Amino acid sequence: MRRAAVISLVILCLTAPLTAGCGSGNSDTPPPAAPAVRVKPAFDTKRARTDRGLVVRARGGRLGEVRAHAAGVPVPGRLDASGTVWRSDWALKPGAEYTVTARAAGPGGPPAVARGRFRTRVPGHAFGVASAVPLPGETVGVGMPIILDFDTPVRDRVAVERSLQVTSEVPVEGAWRWIGDTRAVYRTRTHWAPRQRVTVTAHLSGVRAAPGVYGTADRTFMFTVGRDQSSVVDARTHQMVVTRDGAVVRRMAISAGMGTTREYTTTSGVHLTMDKGDPVRMVSPGREKGEPGYYDKLIDHAVRISDSGEYVHALNNVWAQGRANVSHGCINARPDQAAWFYASSRRGDPVTITGTDRELEWDNGWGFWQLPWEEWLLGSALNGPAATPLSQR
Repeated sequence: MRRAAVISLVILCLTAPLTAGCGSGNSDTPPPAAPAVRVKPAFDTKRARTDRGLVVRARGGRLGEVRAHAAGVPVPGRLDASGTVWRSDWALKPGAEYTVTARAAGPGGPPAVARGRFRTRVPGHAFGVASAVPLPGETVGVGMPIILDFDTPVRDRVAVERSLQVTSEVPVEGAWRWIGDTRAVYRTRTHWAPRQRVTVTAHLSGVRAAPGVYGTADRTFMFTVGRDQSSVVDARTHQMVVTRDGAVVRRMAISAGMGTTREYTTTSGVHLTMDKGDPVRMVSPGREKGEPGYYDKLIDHAVRISDSGEYVHALNNVWAQGRANVSHGCINARPDQAAWFYASSRRGDPVTITGTDRELEWDNGWGFWQLPWEEWLLGSALNGPAATPLSQR
């Protein structure tokens, strides 16, 4: 009986998993590595790059806490889906000291804690926003673009475009398009929803625009989208209809361009009201004083809708309005109705003109709505073939 019990014990140890009581204690699986935290830029760096931001990584565990500050201000950032990598949302401020505390926990040992500080470099050359449209606090129409002009040519458009943030109270799809090296324009896919606030922030501090050229300050401004007003002009019927929030508020008899030359032909397409003046001096294009067709006049209640000299304005030629196109390319209306349109217009109100054989170019004034959305996107650096910042290549 005793011998049978010994045999059973041997068989049990051969068929069961190895344990402390039945195995030799050897295993091919190494124990889990102890958690560790890596911070980049490294602690104690004196001239850290700003354009690559702050990155904290955990090895052998997951990050449970990341706290970073510059001059006492928290650094915004986010954790990835794996819980192992934290990145700052934006570039780092030049010439600033950063303090970082990060913790990681894992199955291989006690939690790891990293604490330290580093300082970022001061750029040799700075760049920033030279001008912005709309103006801070301005109330605009539903077609309004956002236009940023930079004071230095931007070579790394991807990095700069990534730093531009537009936040609206009513979510909308939009994209930036570059027009030359110093201008970026934001257009929405559809019109802004009316009666809401929009905030624009250029997180340029620390962003590398070109070799040796960095942003040194952020720029934030806010504007309001007002009521939804738009106008439709038919040059064939010589009529203009203005709607507000979907209801017709004014019908106006008009006279458009006479069409005898290209400059005297009104452009068809989706225009935006750009600015206005009362009065505005208008001078005949390409003609000297004394030549046929020369004029130099002050025109009342003029609302500009393109860069090629087109306005909706007042003119006391009632005999032609509603009957014939006799202007030099503008849309003119009865003085009292033009005064009403002048008073009720805000920058960014759409004015759609039909009935002529000259099409509005998309880059004539604010003719941005002339481009289909898919074509507009092609002008974004983030949708182009080289969507990697120069600083990360």
